[in-house]
Parts: sequence; C-alpha cells; structure tokens
Amino acid sequence: MSIQDIIEGKKQWRAHVARVKALPPDYQIVYQEIQKYLFKVGPVSLSGGLLLPGIVDFFEEGAASGTGVLALIGPDVAAFCDDLIKDTRTYAAAYQDSLSGESGTAEK
Repeated sequence: MSIQDIIEGKKQWRAHVARVKALPPDYQIVYQEIQKYLFKVGPVSLSGGLLLPGIVDFFEEGAASGTGVLALIGPDVAAFCDDLIKDTRTYAAAYQDSLSGESGTAEK
C-alpha cells in the first residue's frame, strides 16, 4: 500500500463521515451503533468498503422521504446488522472456527 493509497483512503473516509454528519440526529445515533456493532463483529467484507456507504445511502433516502430511522430498520439494531451480514463470513466466526479446530489447521 502506497502513501497515495493511504491518503486517498483517508479522503474517502472523511467524505463518508461528512455524509453521516449531514444526517438527522436520530439517524446519526443509529448509524454510530451500527458501525460499532459491525466493527465488533467484523464482517470480512467490511474492508471492501461498500457496506457502510450503502447504509448511509439507505439512511439518506429514508431521511429525504421523512421516514423515521426505526421505521426503516426496525426496533432492534443488532438484528438489522445481523440480517445485513447473515451470508457474510465474519472475523468472529473465523476465530470461533480456529478455537474449535474447524479451520483445517493442525493443533500443536
């Protein structure tokens, strides 16, 4: 990864954060909780960079139509997140597999 890649990544992240800050306060709170949850669970595809911007797109559309954030996602933020990543490999699952020896590696 070159310096240019790092700089470009920071620019993209700052633009993403600016979009989040432009959302209504209730949307911002729910987005922060979603982000915390996803960073903790760690879907492997999160590093691809499409999940979080997709959520912001979804929230921007909801805010523009005047829909409340909980009307969009439901009352359970964790269930919404789990539904988003249900078919995605997570770092938490990979860790559990490594503990149970299911990863195919020999234990010493």
